Amino acid sequence: THNNEVPRHVFVGGNAFVLGILKDHREELGVIAPAAELAASVARTEDHLSKDTGTVEVKNARMAGGRFDFDVTVTSKSGHKLPTAYPSRRAWLHLVVRDRGGRVVFESGALGRDGAIKGNDSDTDPLKFEPHYTEITSPEQVQVYESVMADPEGRPTTGLLTALKFAKDNRLLPYGFDKRTADAQIAVHGEAEADADFVAGGDHVFYAMPLGDAQGPFTVSAELWYQPIAYRWAMNLKKYDAMEPQRFVGYYEQTAANSGVILAHAEATR
Repeated sequence: THNNEVPRHVFVGGNAFVLGILKDHREELGVIAPAAELAASVARTEDHLSKDTGTVEVKNARMAGGRFDFDVTVTSKSGHKLPTAYPSRRAWLHLVVRDRGGRVVFESGALGRDGAIKGNDSDTDPLKFEPHYTEITSPEQVQVYESVMADPEGRPTTGLLTALKFAKDNRLLPYGFDKRTADAQIAVHGEAEADADFVAGGDHVFYAMPLGDAQGPFTVSAELWYQPIAYRWAMNLKKYDAMEPQRFVGYYEQTAANSGVILAHAEATR
């Protein structure tokens, strides 16, 4: 075969966001890969994430005692925890409920243009983090699938050298994973450990929304989102007076609005 006919072997990861930064700032960073190749890698990565990562379903939408209730089931297609790799990665549920006029009457998990998730505690306070939920009744509650590291004093940290343990690890589990017998190094941590609906292959979350004066039918939109570099992981670098972290934070802030990818989407009307 001629050289231009040699098959190419491609590894598709999950970090389209950083690939985009490398493409947009390739000259400043000394990246030798052509912009077109980086753009193609971004497209392959986003395509893989949106087609092969997971599913989400809205079930049992119903009126109950002045509330609008529904269940959301997340299924992982991954052979490892989702998300995996570097602990800056997170996945979460974005739920929107609209009334018969199309007005938003409930929303949980909206991604802001700064890369922060509305209602997520760690994005507003570096010493807090969002717990794992079995039931969500407020827009300020967000189901975030992530690992949260803690330092020797038990405070959340994004520093690998200061991390001693996990304060939370509710990353979605692969099929075949038994959280009851898992080794301590890969165990589930936090409220998800006792959640009977958080099992190998997925999770089940109950949503209950007070109706108030809202009129149905209601349309529920459920999305499973993924972000390779969470807002807190970038913002914690701001305090370092050095060129490299300051440059990275600048890149993050320029492109944070596009830092997340929708992995799965579902709708239901009742």
